[in-house]
Amino acid sequence: MKKILCFGDSNTYGYVPLSGQRYDENTRWTGILKQKLLPDYEVIEAGCNNRNGFIESNCGDECTGFKMLPKYLSEKPDIVILAIGINDTQKFYRPTTDDIKNGLISMCKSIIDSKSKLIIIAPPVLNEDVLKGNFAFQFDEISIETSKQLPDIYKNVAQDLKCAFVDLNEFVRVSSLDGLHYSPESHKIIADVLNKKITSNNL
Repeated sequence: MKKILCFGDSNTYGYVPLSGQRYDENTRWTGILKQKLLPDYEVIEAGCNNRNGFIESNCGDECTGFKMLPKYLSEKPDIVILAIGINDTQKFYRPTTDDIKNGLISMCKSIIDSKSKLIIIAPPVLNEDVLKGNFAFQFDEISIETSKQLPDIYKNVAQDLKCAFVDLNEFVRVSSLDGLHYSPESHKIIADVLNKKITSNNL
């Protein structure tokens, strides 16, 4: 049985807009994907609320992606779905697009060097709803503008490193409830898209 590591932030964890709870395994995309891929694949759910990708988080190591990833790579996953980076756009950090690009490249190379196949997921594009919801203290207009640039950055890195790439913004949008997280319907679509990506490409 092949192992698939789903490594990411709150949208990988399955954060429910407004309530702050977690979608159950029949609703969050990682849980749905797990069911779809049985018995050929084991899906490891490694999402964490408020996890950065490339910048050291104010909330510690668990929320700092580049520090936590080696722990999960030690489990020797065959495939890594990397879905991280939107929290780096928080107004506390202010990375440049080059900071994000270089951080993404470094993280991807560590995955490739571990001999895992890699699927890079572009972070969600934020919308104006994030400025009036529960996360307005973290994100601002600059965060929104930066998020709009991320899909192209991620796509270019994937092309340069010859990795699989999915831009979920082509299929789903963040919920209007908080401008950051996905609805149950979007989680189902995400699982369908990734299931097709994995099975049709024989990853």
